[in-house]
Amino acid sequence: MSNTEQAKKGIMICGHGSRDKDAEREFGLVAKGLKERFPELPVEYGFLEFSAPNIHMGLNSLLSQGVEEIYAVPGMLFAATHAKNDIPSVLTTYEEKNAGLHITYGRELGLQDDMIEAFQARIYESLGLDPENPPENLYDTLLVVVGRGTSDTGANAEAAKLTRIVNENMGFGWADTVYSGVTYPSVGVGLENLMKLGYKRIVVAPYFLFTGRLIKRIQGYVEKVAKENPAIEFIQTPYLSDHPRVIDAFQNRVEEIMQGELQTGEETLMNSFKRRLAAGEVDVHHHHAEFVDPQDDTQGLSVSDKEHDHEHAHEHGHDHSHDHGHSHEHGHTHDHSHSHGHSHDHGHGHSHGVYKHIGHPMGPRTMIGEGICCCFMGQFTDEILAEEKDKIDSDCTKTAFAHK
Repeated sequence: MSNTEQAKKGIMICGHGSRDKDAEREFGLVAKGLKERFPELPVEYGFLEFSAPNIHMGLNSLLSQGVEEIYAVPGMLFAATHAKNDIPSVLTTYEEKNAGLHITYGRELGLQDDMIEAFQARIYESLGLDPENPPENLYDTLLVVVGRGTSDTGANAEAAKLTRIVNENMGFGWADTVYSGVTYPSVGVGLENLMKLGYKRIVVAPYFLFTGRLIKRIQGYVEKVAKENPAIEFIQTPYLSDHPRVIDAFQNRVEEIMQGELQTGEETLMNSFKRRLAAGEVDVHHHHAEFVDPQDDTQGLSVSDKEHDHEHAHEHGHDHSHDHGHSHEHGHTHDHSHSHGHSHDHGHGHSHGVYKHIGHPMGPRTMIGEGICCCFMGQFTDEILAEEKDKIDSDCTKTAFAHK
């Protein structure tokens, strides 16, 4: 292949985005690492929301460099709504508006051996052990893997599968999965239950690529629990970041596209998106990828979180209005009028898929009052809100414990 032909190809890494500027910076490190693996190709990155550059900006940059064929990969651990719907929607729309441009969308990182080994290496490092010379077992230690947690059952199951693989590879005494997002068990309830097993050493390992509000919430909660249980040693494993094996995993996904392997296996993410879109099964949030420049929000609500206009008035005697300027797409309406006068003002314009177990006693309701995303608040029924009234009255717009 000539240099001219190679110059017309480029790589695009598509991330979700975060209000946390540290996460934004760390995502750039992955792009830098991938650039070192493909020095002959332009490499750009962009986010769906919160952060700059957005995906359009990254694609524009590639286009301005003369790129005509783009290898796009989701910078996400598992395939949930963003990887399945939102990113392919943005890429498809962009491709349609730019004649002569061809974009091939690859796979999420998934449970590649490289990702598993990167995660295990982080765990060994947090224990002060050499990943290249590990002990035969860790029977005296409990492993708690913290997954992101989504409304996508498959993505949640992948996190649980990861826990089992790592447990058997490393030989922990016991291991289980908790989640920081919409599913159950939540980090707090999960840890409380697992401490009953009696282990005196507990490793809490978040399976996240980068830092952000959720990582800081997890760290804050573990510190709180550790202080309350001094007889137990809690060890916090760092997130994956730009571990060399993570860069290997990204490289694998790009090379799959280059070698045409996406066409020979199972249905691709893009093919699935187009099929479901044609069948009317996809609910695309078009507000994604339009960058709004919020201020650093690692300490609570950002300035942009003050600009919403979608009110949830709850009729429980305490004027509780959630002002959301974004579309929730939750499939049910809220006409509640709570009288305690706090409003969840989110100008961030994102939404989450509807989760049928939103009311699970060990799920997101356990995080009400601790900075839970108000997109989830909009999914709670009147009955749940009434049951959790004490937490709601504490004003969940205030800075969560983990962010203090």
